[in-house]
Amino acid sequence: MKQAVFAILCLGMSGCALLEPRNPPFEAEPVAPSEDAVAEPQNPDDLIRPEARPDEEATAPELSVGTLGRTVASLGNAAEPGLWIKTPLVQSERPGRVFYPETGKSVAVTLLPIDGPVTAGSRLSLQAMQELGAPLTGLPEVDVLAG
Repeated sequence: MKQAVFAILCLGMSGCALLEPRNPPFEAEPVAPSEDAVAEPQNPDDLIRPEARPDEEATAPELSVGTLGRTVASLGNAAEPGLWIKTPLVQSERPGRVFYPETGKSVAVTLLPIDGPVTAGSRLSLQAMQELGAPLTGLPEVDVLAG
């Protein structure tokens, strides 16, 4: 049932692009970085845990080394306890992390494989959704990270 609703939503949203007017691409002039620019973090943990830097504004990390991909996550079986994500982005069970850009939070989870193309959605445990601050009735987009 959830997959059918998800498929209908995806098809409906894909048609929205057809309604938007086509404008020529905007070409911005290149801007030189200022001396006040902050260097990119070198520690991968800094990329997946922006809450560790409260003095800086939390921003979504670019997909970095160790990132398996971005996926749309629905609420998994609420009766299954624990921190896990069932995703087609992995082929075998392994430890990992999930990052939710909207809140800037990440959580350590068990990555569990499910059948399907890597573009298919994933199912996230109730406890993981709560720790990420993701809406339980929504379809949040999360980054799945190895390790």
